[in-house]
Order: sequence, then structure tokens, then C-alpha cells
Amino acid sequence: MNSEKSIQLVLPAHHFHVLLSPTPRGARLARLLATDWMRTRDLPHRVAEAAEHVVAELAANAATHGRLPGRDFRLALLDRRATLRIEVTDTRGDDLPRRRPPTPDAESGRGLLLVETLADRWGVQLGPIPRKTVWAELDLPSTRPPQTAHAPEPDRVCSGAVDGLPQGTQEGKKPHQAPPLPPTAHAHSHE
Repeated sequence: MNSEKSIQLVLPAHHFHVLLSPTPRGARLARLLATDWMRTRDLPHRVAEAAEHVVAELAANAATHGRLPGRDFRLALLDRRATLRIEVTDTRGDDLPRRRPPTPDAESGRGLLLVETLADRWGVQLGPIPRKTVWAELDLPSTRPPQTAHAPEPDRVCSGAVDGLPQGTQEGKKPHQAPPLPPTAHAHSHE
């Protein structure tokens, strides 16, 4: 058995994609995973915040309008150096998103207006049948620092997603750490 240890250099992935359940919980997880991935990319705050809202909206639409029993939706994030592209694919290619002006008292219907406002470009791509992909692009500033390689940190774990998504630990708490035990009522003395 080989007992040598090696250190593998890990570059932050230029793309991320994951399948999620078409539920409110899946939509929320899409936003959380996207936020975490963008943090590893060192994106400008303005772009990351806009992208987080776009992901939340497109994932909510996939979970609400693109939902079919037993079919997941796919979130993809692509860092193309000058552009951040967000793609959400569902299996309802027959139900295309339509931007409609909401009535003042409507509780929903403003999502695509929000996407249109925050994204530099957005659209819909059909196929392969029965899928559709709603995508949005945000332009990135040309002054971004170059990506550098870094060694993995021992207390970081990766999700099962393609290219892995680093998940940091909370300050001062190790993963799976049990809460402290309460003090005992009886102290033993050996006097």
C-alpha cells in the first residue's frame, strides 16, 4: 500500500451545475449554492448581488411553472471571464416564460421584470425536447484579478456537484460538532 501523501492544487471551477428538486426548498438551495460559488470566484459585490437575485427568481420560476413530478431542474453558472451566465433548465419546454405587466395588487408576476432589470441580457433556449433553458448574462468588469491556484483547506468539504462547490465552516465551530455538555449537579471529591 502506498503511504505517500500528495497535495492537489485546486482551481476554482469556471462553471458549476447541479440538479435540484422543483420545490421551494430546491429553489432556495439554488440561491444558496450560487451565492457560495460566486464567493469563490471573487466577483464584484454588485454583480454577485444581482446574480443572486436572478438565480432566486429563475429557480423559483422553474420550481413553480416548470415543475413536473419526478423531474428536477438544473442550475448552471458559467464564468466566461467577461460575462457571468446563469442558466436554469426545466422540463416544461411547452410553457415559455412571458413578461407581463403585473396589476398593482398582484402578489406575483414581477420576476421576469426583475431579471430584465438586473441582467444585461436574458432569453430562452428550447431543447432538447422537452426542456427549455432560461438564461441571463451579467457583464463583468474588465479589471478582475486573475484566478490563482490554491491548495485545498483541510476543514473544507465539497458537494457532490460537478466540479465541487466549496462549503466553508462557520467561525469557531467544526462540522458535526456537538453542543457543550451542561455542568453536572454532583461533583466527586477524593478527600
